Amino acid sequence: MNKIVTLIISLTLITSNYVNAQTHPCLTLTKKGIKEIKANLGKTPLYDKSFAEVKKVVDAEILKEIDVPIPKELAGGYSHEVHRKNYNTMEKAGLLYQITGDEKYAKYVKNILHKYADLYPTLGLHPAKNSYSRGKLFWQCLNDANWLVSVAQAYDCVYDYLGKSDRARIEKDLFVPFVNFLSIETPQFFNRIHNHSTWGCAGVGMIGLVMNNEDFVKRALYGTMDQTITADQHDNDGGLIKHPGQEKAGFLAQIDGLFSPDGLYSEGAYYHRYGAYPFLIFAASLQNTKPELKIFQYRDSLLIKSVYSLLDQTTSTGEFYPLNDAQKGMSIYNSSLISAVDIAYHFGKRDPSLLTIAALQNEVVLDESGMAVAKNIKNKIPLPNKSIIYKDGIDGKGGAIGILRSKSDLNLVFKSGTHGMGHGHFDQMSYSFYKNGKEVVQDYGMARFVNIEQKAGGVYLPENNTFAKQTIAHNTLVINQKTQYGGDSDEADKYSPKLNYYNFSNPEVQYISSRDSNAYQGVFQNRTLVLVDSKEFKNPFVLDVFNVNSETENTYDLPLYFMGHLMSISTKVTIPNQMQKLGKSDGYQHIWKEGDAKANEGNTNFSWLGDGVFYTYITATTGSDSILLGRSGASDPNFNLRRDPMFIVRKKTTGPTTFASVLEAHGSYSPVTEKAINSYSDISAVEVLVSNKDYTIIKLKTKENKNWLVALANQNEEKQHAIKVEGKDLSWNGPFKLLKF
Repeated sequence: MNKIVTLIISLTLITSNYVNAQTHPCLTLTKKGIKEIKANLGKTPLYDKSFAEVKKVVDAEILKEIDVPIPKELAGGYSHEVHRKNYNTMEKAGLLYQITGDEKYAKYVKNILHKYADLYPTLGLHPAKNSYSRGKLFWQCLNDANWLVSVAQAYDCVYDYLGKSDRARIEKDLFVPFVNFLSIETPQFFNRIHNHSTWGCAGVGMIGLVMNNEDFVKRALYGTMDQTITADQHDNDGGLIKHPGQEKAGFLAQIDGLFSPDGLYSEGAYYHRYGAYPFLIFAASLQNTKPELKIFQYRDSLLIKSVYSLLDQTTSTGEFYPLNDAQKGMSIYNSSLISAVDIAYHFGKRDPSLLTIAALQNEVVLDESGMAVAKNIKNKIPLPNKSIIYKDGIDGKGGAIGILRSKSDLNLVFKSGTHGMGHGHFDQMSYSFYKNGKEVVQDYGMARFVNIEQKAGGVYLPENNTFAKQTIAHNTLVINQKTQYGGDSDEADKYSPKLNYYNFSNPEVQYISSRDSNAYQGVFQNRTLVLVDSKEFKNPFVLDVFNVNSETENTYDLPLYFMGHLMSISTKVTIPNQMQKLGKSDGYQHIWKEGDAKANEGNTNFSWLGDGVFYTYITATTGSDSILLGRSGASDPNFNLRRDPMFIVRKKTTGPTTFASVLEAHGSYSPVTEKAINSYSDISAVEVLVSNKDYTIIKLKTKENKNWLVALANQNEEKQHAIKVEGKDLSWNGPFKLLKF
């Protein structure tokens, strides 16, 4: 008898990977959660609204004939879009089945799963050869993983509805080979430290949880690093397949390798938004099925922290700052962010400030996290309009991203962190500037039209590498018309600027400073940005002090990508008779030279009108400096680039030099009244009084002949400082001081 029991136990252990012992649903929905949802349906307006909208879409879709086409096209093409619609509909139909109990939704999921089980064994690699890791249903494994994340949730919801024979057939012909393809057969996709792999791990892990297949779950959590990966192989996005020295893979390694301790995501907010969904949806699934892992407590609750870091990187209109590869216009209203907010609220500390975001989104997901938000939405509290610093790097020592905000809805965004891996841009110590949620000084973002078939199937365009990533495409210093780190992403990933200091305690005068000596060999750079929104001045402004030092002679270009129409410039501009390019490489080949001028001795002023507001840029120049006006779009036969204007200050010098400028927002213009109000700046002059290794002293003069000094300590920032300036004694404590003079 004991031998029989032992044999039964052994067989049970051997087959436990394939015999599901869990109750269903078990991922983002649970039996308890369904009970809670049903009890509150019709009583929670936000949930009810979201439920009605999803139900309307799905009810219309499931009346159509099921279409599971043979994969052919890139993103934006017919087969791609149909398969994408199918997995979205399956996921929602599964949720509706659990909420309503109506079998028509389960029947739809069952029928379409069988269709995919018919198709999948017949497929080889996708015919399009544009990806480093071709999928089967889609042109890249990434989209196959997207499909699996959604379909795992659908399968979980209809698991008990399906018969044993249905499940056996679907798992054998569809899910098992699907998982093996993503994880075992394409390790270059699955074992990366990258948002692609996050999706792969989430899909494999979630279907593993539904099937109670521990092998699949372990692959998801820890990767399959025993599989061969070609070192230093790059993908079509420019990212490394396997980073030098990488020893770990899988979901936990993704959390370890992609976030700083503050929750800042290395690839930038745009890709964080994309990766947030698989990170959080898989974490929620693990919390519901394997609470002993305490996944939401991992690394000091890092996944919850990451949601706050993502939300903080938005304008007052909810759009993300387009740092690194990023499509402009992406916002908190994206479905990934709706899910992220709901999950962070439900599994976090029930922070009522997150409810304010949810109220703006005006939508929740149809699982228990969405119900938790909807039930408590009345408890929302206002969001703080605060400046914030996010330390970068997996150890928090990779510089930082600084976001300075003021009472006039000014946002100054300073990028001084890590490069950002394959999606990073060579734009260290660059800034962008916003007023009322609108771009004033822009970051270009990426050269890509996502899911638009006419633009190369929606993939990255060649100009993303040749222009959008180059240093000249950003508001930071370019030396000798060359890109930082020689345009080498692997080299750039080794370094980051060092944060000198910052202080946001006084909302009227905020500042941040960092330095770098790696982006250009033999050149030291130090940039300090000051955001002033004070009653002491008529208008708010940004002071930019950029110190640079080299023992060799260099040409320095400092571009400003302004958004609006040029009003005036204080020097005579020569317009070329023929269209000319600014250079031959490093992004300069994509810039049309629209004009050049000799800079003024003292100051050169430039003003423009954008979104009904006037802006004036006043920069300290000498008669030997040059001014260039340019516009992107040269060497662009397919019109892949926007035609954006820029203003460039060029200095050619040896030794230390300082760029000092003020960008002032002032006045308004209404096309209705046709009145221009306060169309001229109040600050009339910017002068560098002192610039050496110890101190930089800048003098600001207003039209009312009031003088102000900005004193910066370049070394030993915390000590007491004393210096004589224009015959007067000046003293202050700390790294920075703004005072009347």
